[in-house]
Amino acid sequence: METKEWKFRGNIDLKSASVFSIARVIGDVKTNLNQSDQRPIIPLSIGDPSIFPCFRTAQVAEDAVVDALRSSNFNGHAPKGGALQARRSLAEYLSCNLPYKLSPDDVYVTVGAKQAIDVVLSALRRPDANILLPKPGYPAYEALSVINRLEVRHFDLLQEKDWEVDLNGLQKLADDKTVAMVIINPGNPCGNVYTRDHLKKIAETARRLGILVIADEAYGHLTFGSNLFVPMGLFGNIAPVLTLGSLSKRWMVPGWRIGWIARSDPDGIFEEQGIVECIKRSLITHTEAATFIQAALPQILEKTTDDFFVKIINILRQDADMCYERLKEIPCFRCLQKPQGSLFLMIKLDLSQLQGINDDMEFCSKLAKEESVILLPGFVLRMKNWVRVTFGIEPSALEDGLARIKAFCLRHASKC
Repeated sequence: METKEWKFRGNIDLKSASVFSIARVIGDVKTNLNQSDQRPIIPLSIGDPSIFPCFRTAQVAEDAVVDALRSSNFNGHAPKGGALQARRSLAEYLSCNLPYKLSPDDVYVTVGAKQAIDVVLSALRRPDANILLPKPGYPAYEALSVINRLEVRHFDLLQEKDWEVDLNGLQKLADDKTVAMVIINPGNPCGNVYTRDHLKKIAETARRLGILVIADEAYGHLTFGSNLFVPMGLFGNIAPVLTLGSLSKRWMVPGWRIGWIARSDPDGIFEEQGIVECIKRSLITHTEAATFIQAALPQILEKTTDDFFVKIINILRQDADMCYERLKEIPCFRCLQKPQGSLFLMIKLDLSQLQGINDDMEFCSKLAKEESVILLPGFVLRMKNWVRVTFGIEPSALEDGLARIKAFCLRHASKC
C-alpha cells in the first residue's frame, strides 16, 4: 500500500496550554508516591473539601436536587444560557450585595466557573487582542486565553501588600489592544481578600484604560479574616464588570458543575460594544448545565440557612489558623501570610536551608514520596520555588499533614 503523508497535526495551541494544567502537574507529583506507605495520603494540592464529611453540603441543597429529579419535569435539554427560573434566582441572589438590581437577562448559567471563563474569553477574541492576568493566578485563564488566541500579559500581585494588584505595573502593560483584566477575589492561590478601596481603584484603572474587568468570585463569601467580601460588581458604574462564580465552593459541591456569568453594567456598555451578543453566540457552541441542577437552584439559593455557612466558615477559620501557625515554625518557609479567604495560601521556599532539593517541583515530589503529602509546586502558577497549600480539609487530616511537612523539612535541613 502506498504511504500517504498524513495531513492532521496536533493543535499547537492546546499543546502550549497544557503546560499550565494544575491537574497535570499534580499527576506528575503523585507518580512519586510510595505505594508501601500505609499512611493515608494527605491532599493539600487542590481545593475540593467535598471529599471530607465535615464539609458535606447543606441538606436543603440535597433535597432540592432530589425533588427536581423525582418530579420528572427536568430530564430534557436546558435552554442556552440557562433556564429562566435559574437565571432569575441567580439575579436575585447576586443583587443582594449590589446597589442596583440585576435582571435574569444579566445572568448566564454555565457548566461551572471554568466554562464561564471559556465563554467570556471566546467572546472577547479579536485579532491581536491581549488580556491582563494576575501573577500568581489561576492557570485556566492562561490556558484558555492561549486556546482563544488572546495574547497574555501578566501583572504582579504584591506579596508585601497582602497580594494587592500592582496597578502601576498593570497600566504599563496595557495598550490599545488590551481588552480586559482579570482579578480573583477571594484569592486563588494567595488566600487574600481585597478591600473595598482597592477594588474601587481597580475599577478606576480599568476605566482609564477603557477595558472591562473579569471578576472571578468563585470563592465569594468564603472569608474569615478582617476583610469582608465585597463584590466587584459594586463598581460596575465605574467600569463594566463580568462576574464569574459557581455553586462549587460556597456550597461544597464542585462535582455539580454549575456556574454563572453576571453582567454588572448599569450604563449598557456591553450591549453597545457587542459583548452581549458574542456571549450568547459563544454559549450556543457549549453544552448546558444539567437541567435538574438548574431546577434545584432557586430552592438552594433561597432556603440555605446561615447556620450552614457559619459552620463552613468556622471550620475554614480553624484550618487557616492552624496552617499558618504550624507552617511559620518551619525555617525553610518564607513570605508566609495568614489567609483571609478561599482555601489556599502561598509559601516561598528558602532552598538554601534544604539539602538535596533544587526547586519547588523536587520539593513536592520528594515530599510525596517520603510523607504521602501532596502540595502544588509554584511554577505552575508562574511562581518558581513557591508552593501552594490547600487547607480546606478535615482538621485532623490537616494537622497530620502539617506535622509530616515539618518532619520532612527538618530531615532535609541544611547542615551548614
